[in-house]
Amino acid sequence: MKKNNTNNVWIGAKDLSQDPQFMETAGSEFKDSPLFELLGEEKVGENLKSNRRDFLKFLGFGLGAATIAAGCDIPVKRAIPYVIKPEEIVPGVATYYASSIVRGGDYCAALIKTREGRPIKVEGNPSSKVTNGGTTARAQAEVLNLYNTNRIKAPLRKDENSFKALSWEELDIVVKEKLNTGKAIRIVAGTNMSTTSKKLLDEFVVTYPNAKVVKYDPISSAALLAANEMNFGLKAIPDYRFDLADVIVSFNADFLGSWISPIEYSGKYASKRTINKIEGATMSRHIQVESHMSLTGSNADNRIMVKPSEQGAAIVKLYNEVAKLTGATTIKNMPINDKANNALKLIAKELMASKGKSLVICGNNTVEEQVIINKINDLLGNINNTIDFTHSINSRQGDERGMALLTKEMNQGSVDTVLFLDVNPLYDYVDAAGFITGLEKVPVRISTAYTLDETAAACDFIAPNHHMMESWGDVNPKRGHYSLIQPTIHPLFNTRQAETSLMYWMNKGAEDKETVYFEYLKLNWQNSMFKGALIGEAWEKQWDLILKEGVYEETVSPVSVGFNGDLTAAVNNMVNSKNTDLEISFFENVNVGNGQYAENPWLQEMPNPIDRTVWGNHLTIPISFDGDRRYESFKDLKDGDLVDLEVNGQRMEVPVVRVFGQMQGTLGLALGYGRMQAGKVGTGIGVNANVLLSQNNGLTQYFAEGISVSDKKGVDKDFACVQYHHTIGVTAVDPETNEKFNADERELVDDFWKNVTTGFQGALTERSIIYQTNLKDLPEKAAWLKDKRHHAQELNERQIYNGYDELYEMGHHWGMHIDLNACTGCGACTVACMAENNVPVVGKHEVHRHHEMAWLRIDRYFYGDVENPNVVYQPMLCQHCDNAPCENVCPVNATNHSQEGLNQMAYNRCIGTRYCANNCPYKVRRFNWLDYTTADIVYDNEPALHLGNKEYGDESQVFGQDDLTRMVLNPDVTVRSRGVIEKCSFCVQRLQEGKLNAKRGERKLMDSDVRTSCQMACSTNAITFGDMNDKKGDVSEKLESPLNYYVLEEVNVRSSVCYTMKVNNRDENLDA
Repeated sequence: MKKNNTNNVWIGAKDLSQDPQFMETAGSEFKDSPLFELLGEEKVGENLKSNRRDFLKFLGFGLGAATIAAGCDIPVKRAIPYVIKPEEIVPGVATYYASSIVRGGDYCAALIKTREGRPIKVEGNPSSKVTNGGTTARAQAEVLNLYNTNRIKAPLRKDENSFKALSWEELDIVVKEKLNTGKAIRIVAGTNMSTTSKKLLDEFVVTYPNAKVVKYDPISSAALLAANEMNFGLKAIPDYRFDLADVIVSFNADFLGSWISPIEYSGKYASKRTINKIEGATMSRHIQVESHMSLTGSNADNRIMVKPSEQGAAIVKLYNEVAKLTGATTIKNMPINDKANNALKLIAKELMASKGKSLVICGNNTVEEQVIINKINDLLGNINNTIDFTHSINSRQGDERGMALLTKEMNQGSVDTVLFLDVNPLYDYVDAAGFITGLEKVPVRISTAYTLDETAAACDFIAPNHHMMESWGDVNPKRGHYSLIQPTIHPLFNTRQAETSLMYWMNKGAEDKETVYFEYLKLNWQNSMFKGALIGEAWEKQWDLILKEGVYEETVSPVSVGFNGDLTAAVNNMVNSKNTDLEISFFENVNVGNGQYAENPWLQEMPNPIDRTVWGNHLTIPISFDGDRRYESFKDLKDGDLVDLEVNGQRMEVPVVRVFGQMQGTLGLALGYGRMQAGKVGTGIGVNANVLLSQNNGLTQYFAEGISVSDKKGVDKDFACVQYHHTIGVTAVDPETNEKFNADERELVDDFWKNVTTGFQGALTERSIIYQTNLKDLPEKAAWLKDKRHHAQELNERQIYNGYDELYEMGHHWGMHIDLNACTGCGACTVACMAENNVPVVGKHEVHRHHEMAWLRIDRYFYGDVENPNVVYQPMLCQHCDNAPCENVCPVNATNHSQEGLNQMAYNRCIGTRYCANNCPYKVRRFNWLDYTTADIVYDNEPALHLGNKEYGDESQVFGQDDLTRMVLNPDVTVRSRGVIEKCSFCVQRLQEGKLNAKRGERKLMDSDVRTSCQMACSTNAITFGDMNDKKGDVSEKLESPLNYYVLEEVNVRSSVCYTMKVNNRDENLDA
């Protein structure tokens, strides 16, 4: 009796009985089909626009197709070894491969989920001690980049103004000839965390002695590296221990969003922010010094608002206050606003009270400021405690000063060949204009880009790189920590890994095209990581074990450093503020970085956590309260108004968005948009803020002074924002009575009636949507919450409809707990939900019309001081109410309740009345207004990604209508059609998978068997899912907290999603 090896799964009854006819058919499936030859060719991706029947075969609806799609029936050299043997892949059963998601300095240890050989989902790898199973929105979206239609499908050579394909053999001959005759070769690269790739690059430079590597990062941390080298003798970024810090002061460092290592930092940060008990509860205090509200600033307890040009002055002020308290030498102060000046005095005292258990960090790209920050941490005893170089971080290695030298060399005509290794300086380098001018004078320009970006389009030759999910590699994110990258699919196109190309051009590995770098990687690990101690079978077993785990950790010697630096020189070299009326800060958001992810529609459609806009960047402008009943904004502008922004002589038209917490006299603008070569998804979306950046001592500066903004010029007719009510309890002080009141509640009245009356107090804050308190008031507020919930439950008991609680107490009853103190609003869960559940991308115009389809949204609410508020993030999804109001109004019973407490949707019954969406108090049900999946033949039913795209012919193609993109679809989840309601299902497909696994193991289903996609994506463990009837389960334990509440509990819908009261540790003395 034959079983499917270690999986213990039979394909079917005939497979179990070894039926001869079945076995012959299974062995010859697609044997005579031209698709077999298609999949065996290098140019597989070029033929994807076949008929639908062939496409279904390609996706693997059968054992043979699954084997082909995974590259399993192809020799090892074609689909380089997987962790498990290919023949063990079973159609309908997911296979996971331990790998890594790496793009420049972004890193995530990952498990790649594949179905029939197709990667369809990214999960965090819990074995990693760096990321601890967490992910980011970018990591979750990386699987979609694999199926990017803008990918380069073959080697290219520019012929006048267009590219023409050529063979790899032809390309290699030409490139080697150019390299051998080049007198000055420059390799432009970004941060490289791969030890093996670095070794190969060193060998390349040895092979071509006239070559030099120039590194830069799209968002620079060069000043931090330079300061650490000056002060500690190590050009490295230390391990910041947020989990050990009681007080955190951050100067413009968005460490929860995009700075250095956000997955790791957010997990450690959250460990000091969650409340496990009421009496004696503790929480770290986080103070953010900034002008625009960053994701990290929105999570802070206190924000000290200073203009971008005042950052240096604020750092000097804090240093002097700490120096006075420690007896150290002070330095000359610089002008700073009075409110910040007073707050920094108090902050210094608080830091001193937590010596050795505090953390001061800085995200500014100025060496002098970083030197002073290092000295502050030295005085506070943080060096070698909360700041540790033993496990230094490798995610930032670039220095744009080398790029300035290269630009000069190119303009002088002294560079013969430039090789770009997956970087795009023609878009994201601060002096892109000068770089372009110089590049035109370089005879040979080569790119290894995997999509046709701005830099690749300016090159003569393109040797297209594999996607990381088609590649082999390794990563060294921190000292002593390693992870592997392994292929999860056969290359879709005629591409080649960049490292393999380098080896070919070094005349290495010509005998085997496919495995040359794999063997090089494996040998390097054997010799460098294990010093050649393991050979033969012992080494193979060790290698297989590392592949299975995906991560490896080695013991490293401790590193202890001491500060050495000249503060006087640092402060003398600092640039004083020009004290202009209006300044602007440029920042990287969590969505598209500095353009690296602009081609990804999941990230474009994910709302910016702060301003909640999508598909583009917007000029953030401050908002204030008039003291009575009206909000006022900069130049009386409204959301979506168009203005002319002028910075350093550069003028551009940009839409505005009003944001609470934006400092008066300052503006903000996100980088990463305005790409001109980013495929149909990213091209022309937003404005390119990189052209507005400047340099100081060769380092990129992310702010500007003396800017000008015009009055309203027009309106963005497609302004897309997913949230229009932004506050619940922002407070102001009555100038006459000196009493505090809720400004947003006074403002609620329509403008027509504002001269007559105001909104009443309690209109927002008395609703059970958000509950919040200060840490010092926690016991009293917990008692208040208990009474509040008791009152709601009393009201519910008087209602006619009592529900069926006694039935739900039997069997499973699924529920979720969300800790608002752990949620940072990063958005990883929202993208994970889109990937898991085939949620369609609708484009900017449809979002503008409020037709967004996200099953899980993160509502952001401001509360507290109207000028400088706190923020709470609330993930909002279907609440799976036990008294669900949507179920009662459906005329065809398309939405109903399962015996396990799930609110279910029968899509083929839904006729689209939308009664359920109208009756839902949480507004979490989504209607397919148009044919987002191109299921019918009516062209006008299909949306375009951007308004007007239908005017551009082929560019009007709906995202996802092409067969390549559809390869990302999860076959376990129905793709919905036009006219159907959809919403969160609690990942019911995962529930079923968990039940099957428990049945196979002949045991009861446990909480650990089922984890929703949003839960697995979260780096802070804010989401817990499980069986509420399992009293020993994780979710039941969470539900015991006295800080828990249910949103709109008083309406008796009996939600199955529980939230925790938001607690902050704000010090109101800092607001004075």
